[in-house]
Amino acid sequence: MIELSFMMQYLKKPRATGAVLPSSRYLANKMIMDIDFKRAKCIVEYGPGTGVFTEKILENRNSETTVILFEYNEKFYNLLKYKFKNEDNLFIVHDSCENIERYLNKYNVEDIDYIISGLPFASLPKSTSINILEETKQLLNQSNGRFITFQYTLLKVKFLKHYFKDIKVKREFRNIPPAYVLSCINK
Repeated sequence: MIELSFMMQYLKKPRATGAVLPSSRYLANKMIMDIDFKRAKCIVEYGPGTGVFTEKILENRNSETTVILFEYNEKFYNLLKYKFKNEDNLFIVHDSCENIERYLNKYNVEDIDYIISGLPFASLPKSTSINILEETKQLLNQSNGRFITFQYTLLKVKFLKHYFKDIKVKREFRNIPPAYVLSCINK
C-alpha cells in the first residue's frame, strides 16, 4: 500500500519525490550508521517521505533527543503525522526545509547534531539546493555536526564539497535503485 502511494506521488511530482519506491531498510541502516545516538540532542530529517529513515532514528535515539521532520509533500506529511502520532519529542513540519530556522526557534532548538536527508538534490532546482545547503552548513553543530544524504549517482559530490570538505561515500546495492550514502562533516 505504501509503495503504491509512493509511486503515485512520484508520478505526480517526480522532481519533488525523486524515487519510484521508498528506500530499503538496508539503505536506512547505512544512513544512520554514523549517528552517535547517545550524544545526539537534535536530529533533523529532510524529506522523510514514508518514514523509512525516521523509523530507524526513532528506534535508536535516546528519549531526550529531539527529532524534527520536514516534509513538503502533503500526502507524506499526513502519513507521517498518523504513523508517528504517539512519539514524544518529535515534531513534523509541513514546509520546505529552506525555512528550518523558523522552526528551530519555534521548538527552542539551538544546536543540530545530525541532518539526515532524503532530498533528491539531482532533481531539485539549483537555487533550492543552494538555499538548503547554506542553511544546513550554518545550523549544524560547528564542532561535530554531520549531514547525511543519499543519491543515486555521485554527480552531486563536487557540488556538496562547496559546503562540506570531508565527505565519506558508502554504496548500498540492496536498494532500488542502488544508492550512495554521503556522510558530510561540517568542518
